[in-house]
Amino acid sequence: MRSLSTAETAFSAVQWLFFIFANTVVVPISVGMAFELPSHEIAVILRSSLIFTGIACMLQGLIGHKYPLMEGHSGVMWGGVLNLCAAAPALGMSLPSVGGGIATGMLLAGAAVIVLWALGLLTLIPKIFTPMVMSVYLFLLTFQLILIFFRGMLSISEEGELILPASLFSISVAVLVSLLKMKGTPLLSNFSILIGMVAGWIGYLLLFPSDTPASAAAGSSFFILFPFGAPNLNTGIIFITFLASLINLSNTLASVEAAAQLYDEKPGGKRYTRSYLLSGIYSIVGALSGLVSYAPFASSIGFLESTRILQIRPFLIGGALMSLLGIVPFLGGVLATLPVTVGNAVLFTAYLQLFGTSLKSLRGTVFDSVTIYRIAAPVLIGVSIMNMDPALFTSLPIFVQPIVSNGFIVGVLVSILLEKLVNWEVEEGRKQRKSA
Repeated sequence: MRSLSTAETAFSAVQWLFFIFANTVVVPISVGMAFELPSHEIAVILRSSLIFTGIACMLQGLIGHKYPLMEGHSGVMWGGVLNLCAAAPALGMSLPSVGGGIATGMLLAGAAVIVLWALGLLTLIPKIFTPMVMSVYLFLLTFQLILIFFRGMLSISEEGELILPASLFSISVAVLVSLLKMKGTPLLSNFSILIGMVAGWIGYLLLFPSDTPASAAAGSSFFILFPFGAPNLNTGIIFITFLASLINLSNTLASVEAAAQLYDEKPGGKRYTRSYLLSGIYSIVGALSGLVSYAPFASSIGFLESTRILQIRPFLIGGALMSLLGIVPFLGGVLATLPVTVGNAVLFTAYLQLFGTSLKSLRGTVFDSVTIYRIAAPVLIGVSIMNMDPALFTSLPIFVQPIVSNGFIVGVLVSILLEKLVNWEVEEGRKQRKSA
């Protein structure tokens, strides 16, 4: 691996900063709005998120898995929290009750991970999340996040109507980044995400000055204890949060394995366990401060494949700069004027690479008319539920409604059950004997 020049390191660090920031800023804002918090509390949560995300990235890079993989708010948990908030009226629950249940679930999950680490039982995780389960996980994660970013790059009015000029501009930014990646010189291709962010930001300021978001107000503090609701014993919410948090650990497995392939090496077991432990600690911190659970971003693989810059130093600098944005409110406020639609447009193209990672995870696997159920059933069931209204499940017992209305969770659970209950090698052999 060649060494980077000072200029390349600086530009790469800024590109990492933009990537980490764009993946982070929308999460605390959207979750705070979903819980109907006042703007000053959302500002404090955002500030906490900026500081802690930068620290989390640096710790993982230095003492965790030691790869340049963004540690950020888990897409699994983010989507789950938003779904629970949206479904709260249909479930007959108040938002503080939902928030308190989520906090309890995250605290229990974080404590469970620490206990498993202390007992040396984290090595059992790969036995549950087999390669096929991980493939299902990656496909469902891709679909869930792509839906979020596709909707996010479209400009929608308060009346629910599409604002065509701003939406077309965001789509053009996505096309620009894609063209730079596919047709640009190696230098332009490596910095396509940064170029798209900056060009889209400037273009939006010039074309839609009245729609440019104002600089975010700085929070007066760094921390609010349990902003979404005090911990409670809302069993349905606790169970799905606990379950989602444990499934979230598979992010580490998928991300570290994919990163190791980029580096053409085999990671040792300690890299996984150290990363699991940090993610468990982050879950407890998140529960206390109203932050969505953390995990290594599988999408970082797409980012690394897009930029082809694998050195860890720019990543660590980018993490430090991220924390600085929260410590110095003015800096975070300025960067918060990045139009959300532009950020989502760039992330949409970056996350297309995650679909490639999903396909690569199936490399060498051959399916027939029977074994195709291993991948097709859980993925298509999960995607189908993702596109259903949670209100359709209100006739079910209240403690299972949050689970069965979450397509991602259901899809992964179906995959785990299929892998444990069906001997696919026997089924494949039986099919071959019939054909013979």
